[in-house]
Amino acid sequence: MNKAVNDGSGVWSATGFCPGTKAGSGDVPAREVWSGSWVAGRLGVELVGDEGLGELLGLALRRNPKRAHLLVSNVLGKHVPQSPAVVYGYGFALGLRVRDLLGEEAASRAVVLGYAETATGLGHSVADGVGLAPCLHSTRRPVEGVGTAGGFEESHSHATSHLLLPENPGLLATDGPLVLVDDEFSTGNTILNTIRDLHARYPRGRYVIVALVDMRSAADLGRLADFAQEIDATVDLVTAASGTVRLPEGVLEKGQALVAEHERAGATTPASRPGPGVITRVDLGWPQGLPDGGRHGFTPEHRVRLEGALPAMAARLAEALPPRARHGRVLVLGFEELMYAPLRLGVALEKLTDAEVRYSTTTRSPVLAVDDPGYAIRTRLVFPAHDGPADGPGERYAYNVAGAGFDAVVAVVDSAADTPELHAPDGLLARLSAHTGSVLLAVVPSYVPVLAPAPPERSLMLPEPLRGPDFSSYAADEVGWLLQDLSDTRLEAPVEEREEAIQSGGAHYAESLPVEYQPSPEYQELFRDALAGSAARIALAVGAVTETVLAERSPRPVLVSLARAGTPVGVLMRRWAQHRHGLDLPHYAVSIVRGRGIDANALRWLAAHHDPADVVFVDGWTGKGAITRELADAIEEFETSGGAGGFDPEIAVLADPGSCVRTYGTREDFLIPSACLNSTVSGLISRTVLRADLVGEHDYHGAKFYRELAGTDVSAEFLDAVSARFDEVRAAVDGRVKELLSADRTPTWEGWAAVERISEEYGIHDVNLVKPGVGETTRVLLRRVPWKILARAGAGADLDHVRLLAGQRGVPVEEVAELPYTCVGLIHPKYTRGATGADGRAVTV
Repeated sequence: MNKAVNDGSGVWSATGFCPGTKAGSGDVPAREVWSGSWVAGRLGVELVGDEGLGELLGLALRRNPKRAHLLVSNVLGKHVPQSPAVVYGYGFALGLRVRDLLGEEAASRAVVLGYAETATGLGHSVADGVGLAPCLHSTRRPVEGVGTAGGFEESHSHATSHLLLPENPGLLATDGPLVLVDDEFSTGNTILNTIRDLHARYPRGRYVIVALVDMRSAADLGRLADFAQEIDATVDLVTAASGTVRLPEGVLEKGQALVAEHERAGATTPASRPGPGVITRVDLGWPQGLPDGGRHGFTPEHRVRLEGALPAMAARLAEALPPRARHGRVLVLGFEELMYAPLRLGVALEKLTDAEVRYSTTTRSPVLAVDDPGYAIRTRLVFPAHDGPADGPGERYAYNVAGAGFDAVVAVVDSAADTPELHAPDGLLARLSAHTGSVLLAVVPSYVPVLAPAPPERSLMLPEPLRGPDFSSYAADEVGWLLQDLSDTRLEAPVEEREEAIQSGGAHYAESLPVEYQPSPEYQELFRDALAGSAARIALAVGAVTETVLAERSPRPVLVSLARAGTPVGVLMRRWAQHRHGLDLPHYAVSIVRGRGIDANALRWLAAHHDPADVVFVDGWTGKGAITRELADAIEEFETSGGAGGFDPEIAVLADPGSCVRTYGTREDFLIPSACLNSTVSGLISRTVLRADLVGEHDYHGAKFYRELAGTDVSAEFLDAVSARFDEVRAAVDGRVKELLSADRTPTWEGWAAVERISEEYGIHDVNLVKPGVGETTRVLLRRVPWKILARAGAGADLDHVRLLAGQRGVPVEEVAELPYTCVGLIHPKYTRGATGADGRAVTV
C-alpha cells in the first residue's frame, strides 16, 4: 500500500490543535481557531492523525441517520473557498505519485475515475498529474441517448445513484489500471462496491484508490487487503494525509439534536448589500466540441486543447471584472459536478490578475451553517435547482460565500443549467448579487456526445417462444418461454463450489446452476401445509395486482414474467383475468440477470409482436429492490442502444415487502409457497443461464427443462390450489383494489435501507450478501452458502420450512426483536471451502 502513515502525531479537539505542514502540496495558512472546534466541543469529537490534518479538514453538522458530523475539506474547493492553485495543486501532486507508482507504461494504459459530485474536479486534477490517462467521472445526470457502462450506490450519501456514461463504451473495457478518486476514504464501502461492480464487467489486475485523506477506522484498515485478495488483484492506496475521527458514545443522537436545535433557530446569513450587484454575462469563447468535463470522458488530447484556450478565456473574465475587483477578492464559483472547468479558469485568472482569487462550487449537500470561527460552514445561500435534475426539483446550496467580502463572483455553469430557474428572483444569480458588487455569468456549452449509429437489427428471425410440454410442465397456453433450451448441457455445480467462485470474482452466479434441491418427505409436507394455509391469501394478492394492472397499465396487458420466480405469478394473473373478465392475455417469461441486465433479444421479439406500451413485467416479490433497479437500467440501455422504445420498467409483483414498486398485491412479507421449492414448483424449469460460450450475441438466455423430476412436480398443484380460491376472495379483492387505487403507493425503498443497515451491523459490507424476506431467505438456504438467518421474534408457521432447511444445513436462526421483514438470510460473507468445510455446514467466520 502506498499511503501516508498515520503516526498519531496530531490530535484536534475542542481545546485546539498542533499546527504543522501538510502532507500534500500548496500552502494552507494555519488557522488561529481550528474550524472543527465548535463541533468537537459540543459533541466530544476528536480528529487524530498526521501533523497538519486539522489544517486540511474542519467539521460541520448535517442531518443524516447514519452520521451526524461532516468532514469539510479546506483544499477540495467544494464547501470552503480556497486558492484555485492550492486546490489544483493537491490533485496534481497525487496524480504525480500515481504515475510514479505505476510507471510510465502502466500509466499510459490507466483510466482515472472521479466520483460525483465532490471529486469530479479532484479526479481531473489527478488525471492531469498522471498525464497520460483519460478521465471519466460518475454523474447523477442521465443523458438521453448515452447508454450506461455501469452504476453504483453511495450508501451514506443523500443522493446515491451514480451513473457511468462514457462516450466511448470501450473506455472502461481495457485491462489497464483503474484509478478511482474520491475526496476521502472513510469506510471504503463506496469505492469497493464500485470496484466489485466494474470488476465483474471489466476484470483487470490493478486498481489504485486516491483520496485527499484516509480516514478509515481501525476496524476498516484490514478490509482493503482482504478485498484485493478476494478479487485477485493489486489494490494500492495513495492519499495526502491520514487519520481517523474519534466519536464518543451517543454522538449520532447528540448531533441530530444539535442540528434540530439550530435549524429551529434558523441559519444565520449576513445581511445583504444595500442594492443588488450587477449581473453580467461573459462569453468565454469555449473551444467548439471540447467537453466541459469528464461526464462522458476527457482525454489527454482534450486537455491539450483546454490548456491552449485557458489564457484567452481567463483574459475575457479579467476584462469583465469591475476595477475594484481586479485588485480585490474574486470568487470563481463552479456548479455541482462542473468543478474542473471552473477550477482551471480560476487558476488561470489567479495568474493573470492581482486579485485574491478563491474557488468553490455549489452543491446538493444540505449542511447546517453556524457563524462561528470554529465551525467549517459559516454561511449558506439556498436556491432552487436549475438544471432540471432527474430526481426532481429541490434545494441547492453555496457555502461560505455570503459575508466573505467578495468584490465579484464569477458563476460558471454549463448550458444545461442556464435556465429560467437560474435567473429567477430566488435563483442562484439573485442570491449571489445580494452579497457582492458584481456577478459574472460564464456558461460552458454542455457537451453532447457524438454517438456511433446503432447497428441495424439483425435480419434473421428470432426463435418463437418455447412452450410445454416440450419445454416445461406448464400447458402451452399458460406461458411462452423466450429462452433457449440448454437441457442437454451440464451446468450444475455444488453449492459450495459455486459460492466460492462467485465471491472470489471468478464466476458470475448466472454462469452455472446449483444442484437442484430434492425435498425430503418432511419438507414436502410443510409445502403442502403452507399451500393449504395461504392459498386464499395468495389468491387475494393475485386478484389485487391483476386488477390494478388492468385499471392503471393496460386493458389488455401483455404479461412478461421474470423467470423464474415471476412465472407462477404471471400464470396466476393470466388465470385471474380469464376467470374474472374472460380475457385471454398473452404471457411470456424472459430472463433478467443481476449485473448483466435483461435479455435484449427477448425484448426485440416482444417489440416485433406486441405494443411495448402494453407490456407489464411481473415478478414474485421484492427484497431490497435490486431487480427493480436492474430492469429500469436495462430498459434505458436497450432504448439508448437503438432498441424499441415504450417499455415501462415498473414491475408488478405479488408481494412488495421492500416497498420498491407501485404495483403490487400486498406489502406483507409472508410465505408464498412457490418460494419453498425450485424447479418443481416452476414448471420444471431451471433458473436462467447467461454464459458467453453458450449464449451468443443473437441468442436468448438459456435454461434447462428438468424432465427427470416430473415425479415430484407440484407446479400444477400450486396453481390449481390458488385458482380454486378465486371466487372466495372476489369481494375482498374489490375492496383492496379500491384502497390501492386511492392510496399513495410511492416506493419508499425501506427494504434497501434496512439491508444497508443489516450489512453494516453484521460486518458484511456487501448488500448482495443480504437477502431479505421469506422468499429470498429460502433461496439462500436452497442455492447459496448461508451464514445465519435472522427471524422476526414471534414469526409463526411462515418460517416452518426455513427452520427445517436451516436445521438440515446447520445454520443458526437468530431471533431479532425489531426486523422489517419476517426473516433475512445472510450469505456467508467470506466463504471458502477451507473456511467452512466442504459440506458448507460450518458457519464460523
